[in-house]
Amino acid sequence: MDENVRGSITRGLRRRGVDVLTVQEDGREESEDPDVLRRASELQRLLYTEDQDLLAVAADWQRRGEEFAGVVYAHQVYVTIGRCVNDLELIAKASSLEEYVSRVIFLPID
Repeated sequence: MDENVRGSITRGLRRRGVDVLTVQEDGREESEDPDVLRRASELQRLLYTEDQDLLAVAADWQRRGEEFAGVVYAHQVYVTIGRCVNDLELIAKASSLEEYVSRVIFLPID
């Protein structure tokens, strides 16, 4: 989870048995967006964000062909907390990391 993700999303996922690691728990508070994306890739974890700046970093890496573990993005205004939790749980439990390498997924999933 990126630094600015609403805690209710993290808690909702954990209640459903999804393994979640926040930037804060990883000791990476206030890290620059490229460092957050790099760290998620090192840990082989999808990165969930609601930050458009991090989304821009992922797009730049895609253009340059720089591999990363994958980013899932939702705009806070357009996707409810419940929908985020449902969609993120589906991604976590019904797919593998390999499916998301160097991809950006937008929520909600239709």
